[in-house]
Amino acid sequence: MDENTVAWGHRTQLLLGEEGIEALQSAHVLVVGLGGVGAYAAEMLCRAGVGELTLVDSDVVQPSNINRQLPALHSTVGRPKIEVLAERFKDINPEVKLHLLHQFLDADNISDLLHGATYDFIVDAIDTIAPKCNLIYHALTHRMKIVSSMGAGAKSDVTQVKLADLWDTYHCGLSKAVRNGLKKMGLKRSLPVVFSSEQAKADAIVKVENERNKKTTTGTISYMPAIFGCYLAGYVVRELLRK
Repeated sequence: MDENTVAWGHRTQLLLGEEGIEALQSAHVLVVGLGGVGAYAAEMLCRAGVGELTLVDSDVVQPSNINRQLPALHSTVGRPKIEVLAERFKDINPEVKLHLLHQFLDADNISDLLHGATYDFIVDAIDTIAPKCNLIYHALTHRMKIVSSMGAGAKSDVTQVKLADLWDTYHCGLSKAVRNGLKKMGLKRSLPVVFSSEQAKADAIVKVENERNKKTTTGTISYMPAIFGCYLAGYVVRELLRK
């Protein structure tokens, strides 16, 4: 391991110790959805020293992403988010193993993604109901460790962001929709999630048409998705170290 590689992880090693560093280096985490929340979660995992990441996202950078999304710059508009982040993560940790899937997850390919997989953890940062519920369903029924992000949109108070069980969340429209979706699938199991207990600002949510699996678009502020992503990454790191 060269001097630069040792140097960039030195502060983490001071905190976690050599065994902690080795635990993260040997871990494989799946991150699904690389928008405002997921990209920050993935980068925090990369910077923490997680050795292997599988990244799944189908989107390209849009001008409307620039207010809050990590890969979104005027210079990256039109490029796949997954491609921008892969370059960035390799620049952070040249030794990280990346598996990139530029695809939209649905009921047909989620089982293929998880079948026979050796993920130590799954981060769900999907923002559309059907694929989100399908991913959670398959992960929980196969007893895979997963943490899920609920809605960061139409909210701005950082003090109300918290970790909880899905079934204990409130003032969150996405949580309610996911609960209803899982109930229809016959599943009611504990699921750790990041959510905000703040009441959503009603006039920040508008209806949209002709978008896949999406009926509304929501106003956002720069820091909220990043905080959700950091909460997700922090939970995963703590759980990996507990192992």
